[in-house]
Amino acid sequence: MEHFDFIDLFSGIGGFHQAMTQLGGHCVLASEIDPFCNVLYEKNYGISSDVNVRDLNEKTDIPNHQVLCGGFPCQSFSKAGKQAGLTDQTRGTLFFEIARILRDKHPEFIILENVRNLVSHDKGNTWKIIQSVLKDIGYRLEPTPRIISPHQFGIPQLRERVIILGKYEPENTEIPLNIHIDCSIDKSQNSIYSVLTDKKVEDKYYISEYEEKVLQAWNEFYQGINLKVIGFPVWTQYFKDEKADETLPLWKQEFINKNIKLYQENKQFLDMWLSKYNNLKDFTPTHRKFEWQAGTAINSIWEGVIQFRPSGIRVKVPTCFPALVAMVQIPIIGKYKRRLTVEEAGKLQSFPNPTRDETKMSKNSFLCDSNDQQAYKQFGNSVNVEVIKNCAKALFACAKEKESITKASKPTTRSSRVAV
Repeated sequence: MEHFDFIDLFSGIGGFHQAMTQLGGHCVLASEIDPFCNVLYEKNYGISSDVNVRDLNEKTDIPNHQVLCGGFPCQSFSKAGKQAGLTDQTRGTLFFEIARILRDKHPEFIILENVRNLVSHDKGNTWKIIQSVLKDIGYRLEPTPRIISPHQFGIPQLRERVIILGKYEPENTEIPLNIHIDCSIDKSQNSIYSVLTDKKVEDKYYISEYEEKVLQAWNEFYQGINLKVIGFPVWTQYFKDEKADETLPLWKQEFINKNIKLYQENKQFLDMWLSKYNNLKDFTPTHRKFEWQAGTAINSIWEGVIQFRPSGIRVKVPTCFPALVAMVQIPIIGKYKRRLTVEEAGKLQSFPNPTRDETKMSKNSFLCDSNDQQAYKQFGNSVNVEVIKNCAKALFACAKEKESITKASKPTTRSSRVAV
């Protein structure tokens, strides 16, 4: 397989690094400001990522490369100075750091990632600016931003992200790239149990007695009411109201009135239920709220995937996990009455053989952070390796429309051909 050089900006724990090296890439620079990520990056890849992209001189500090990767943070783009040119519209944002490198190095390909709402941020203005800047530098892009999720590749996680794919062709920037990414995997193949172990795990991952009591109460609630498809959040504090306060927003009035109706239709059972659990006074306020988002696919909380969220206890079908975020919202597997382990979180993000045991490290494994909170945060912030790998393969393949890459825009000492 041919080789290519890439740089890994906002590198985190190396989701892009994993994808690119699996395709034959060689990392010539990585940049990250999180010190915990930097320690892990060097342990796993033997490369220091401990440099702020803002401190990099594009002419002297950055090696020539064929692929620029970056999951850049989405900062607000300034509305000031819009008449002063595209560069001024992005100055001060971290996207500007990418743009200034691209203007100098002109790598053949760009692969960028961001949250889904990048497309709608500032009424679409942010995306328009990014698109205009990239085209101004000389990159052909897809006609619309690509929104993609791991579940489309059979990975049991719903995590929609914007992937920006571009090819340096300054003479053809108005001709959209035609990239085909195979997302045809049967979604019914998705199963959370494909990343889970059914063996005993560390005690710290199992839910507490209090959490089990809360979930058991809500399971009894669901079993006892006359409604199996609950299309609204359950807010127990409004059960006994007569009518929603008309000064509230209409959407909230609607939810409250549905809660009142639910109580009235199930009054005998709900009064018994509330009495049994001391009117939920022993539960924290957020645990007195409930969101059933599983339709009729399951019949019990213990069959689902559960999250303790600020908006309440949420239950979903066990086909896909919700997107990994902060530790406090780590999903609970109802069947096992425990949370997702760090290693399982790594598998959800398609990292190979995640482990926290350095003695088990091998060329084909990934060493996780020893601190659970850091590890969950790192995987939650990472790109999904399999998503990026599939997008990159499709991007490289589309280069065959004209020709395979033979050299980078500026000469390097390494081969500049990309594996396609």
